[in-house]
Amino acid sequence: MALLEVTDLHKNFDQLQVLKGISFSLEKGQTLSIIGPSGGGKTTLLRCLNFLEMPSAGKIAINDETGCHVLFDGSAGKELKAAQIRENRLHFGLVFQSFNLFPQYTALQNVSLAPQLRAKGKEDRKAQLQAIEEKSIDLLRRVGLGDKLNYYPHQLSGGQQQRVAIARALALTPDVLFFDEPTSALDPELTGEVLSVIRQLARENMTMVVVTHEMGFAQAVSDQVLFIDGGVIVEQGPPEQVLGAPAEERTRQFLRGFAKD
Repeated sequence: MALLEVTDLHKNFDQLQVLKGISFSLEKGQTLSIIGPSGGGKTTLLRCLNFLEMPSAGKIAINDETGCHVLFDGSAGKELKAAQIRENRLHFGLVFQSFNLFPQYTALQNVSLAPQLRAKGKEDRKAQLQAIEEKSIDLLRRVGLGDKLNYYPHQLSGGQQQRVAIARALALTPDVLFFDEPTSALDPELTGEVLSVIRQLARENMTMVVVTHEMGFAQAVSDQVLFIDGGVIVEQGPPEQVLGAPAEERTRQFLRGFAKD
């Protein structure tokens, strides 16, 4: 059974249909890359999966060690309450294009804040906070920032800030980690250091969904690739098929244009 199952997902903004029936499944430990032109629905899909936007129809289910959880079912006709949305989000981590770090907090504080808030009101709080700090330090070391624990975002390069954002997304131990064009705000040198961290996570069998324009990265790291355009999946499959020998003319056209860039 797949870890993440998305079935016939739709998203409308008033009369504008942005997602028109997206379906895919993702096994535990796999990396899925989502490619496609700007405005095709890629970011909206991630925002719906993370409940930053509420889907208009469809189904989202997660199968973790505690069983199958239907996070959203448009056919049920029930609006999710704020507490349900918060619980749903705990299954997922999201790394944004523009880092979204808290400027008033150090790298270590940015990573440890959410787990500390989750620990509020529980017994043995001191011991919990100590464990959270130790885990946060370990995560920053994993992304190569063990020497930047007490640096503020303005003291870090863009690539370093994005690596802090990755550590922060991992801090709550999500089932699936989402990346929304994580290198789009970075120059080529800094892009490499962020992609290196994501490659390492893939080697560690972190389950990931990556919206990217880095075709070489998608080819090397992905288990599956989705090409989305106009709110629909035009083509999906292993990278050697979608990127190496696409069946659809629209996919070939997109990749040719990319090569010219």
